Amino acid sequence: MRKKNLLLLITLFILAFGLVACGQNDESEEETSNDNNKEADSELTAVDIGMLKLTSSAPLFLAIEKGFFEEEGLDVNVEWFEAAQPISVATAGGDVDVGATGITASLYNMVAGGEELVIVADKGREQEGYSSTALLVPDDSDVESVEELKGKRIGITQTGSTYHYMTGRLLEENGLSADDVELVPLNSIPGLMETLESKQVDAVLLNEPNITRVLDEGYGKVVAQVGDAFDYQISGIFFSKSFVKEEETAEKFLKAYAKATRYYYDAVLTKEDGELVKGENFDEVVNIIADYTDQEPEIIAQGLPYMDRDGKLLAEDIQTQIDWYVKEDLLEQELDASKIVNTELLDEALNELGK
Repeated sequence: MRKKNLLLLITLFILAFGLVACGQNDESEEETSNDNNKEADSELTAVDIGMLKLTSSAPLFLAIEKGFFEEEGLDVNVEWFEAAQPISVATAGGDVDVGATGITASLYNMVAGGEELVIVADKGREQEGYSSTALLVPDDSDVESVEELKGKRIGITQTGSTYHYMTGRLLEENGLSADDVELVPLNSIPGLMETLESKQVDAVLLNEPNITRVLDEGYGKVVAQVGDAFDYQISGIFFSKSFVKEEETAEKFLKAYAKATRYYYDAVLTKEDGELVKGENFDEVVNIIADYTDQEPEIIAQGLPYMDRDGKLLAEDIQTQIDWYVKEDLLEQELDASKIVNTELLDEALNELGK
């Protein structure tokens, strides 16, 4: 009996010891797993992006939501802005690594004044065959062509803005100049729409989806599409001077960005027989954009801006813009576009990404 009791005690002791050991092993494995996760998180490189909640930021939204940045070892932090110019200032000052916004006279003046940043990729352009920005007149206007706007009042957002540039270039493409009309700065897109509806101006420039909304509501008609008149790099991706020097990280960012531009293009910009057709991921892309811009998917689907499938910048257009702003006395001094354009980083990223 004593032997049996002794054996029982020994058995219970061994079992208890085993359970403790197992518990210690589980805790050790859990700690190791947590340490590995922390180590993985610490290996991600932080990148700060400044941008607006606009449809043209779609590739950035997609790169975040689809995990393209994380795949490249990047931990992206988004700083939301309310206007374009502060993004350029923040990028040049190094407050953000990457800026995504419109390319304006103020940006060129900032660079001409000694600030440093580079434009590296496409973020929206005017392209023939795609509705992006158009000149509209009231629905009952007699104006049928740009030439007929001589002596008329045209609403723009601000002096030196992308809208100012497009209006000026559109007039020139049709034998007129800014001196032949009265340009009326109205400060905002809603301001343009309101003055068109109330007929306080004879024409305005509007982008999608606002063009479609005006046409649907019946108070305006399109006279000319900007993209059918000339190609124009309306907005871009900027890198700060310090981020450009981090070539490996910069290329990883652009590799993720190119994955996103391809995803976007294939979903919403593919054409068959000259007509746009919905890609496999159309609804997903539209819903992601809607979530980020706080708009209804139906509105987003009405106006999806053109972008190069690989995110390539229309580099030659940058000098064209600079020269026009100088001619119009909107740029204080001449500027060499090669000082603010860098296409090599994206080329390297695309080489790594492949087709």
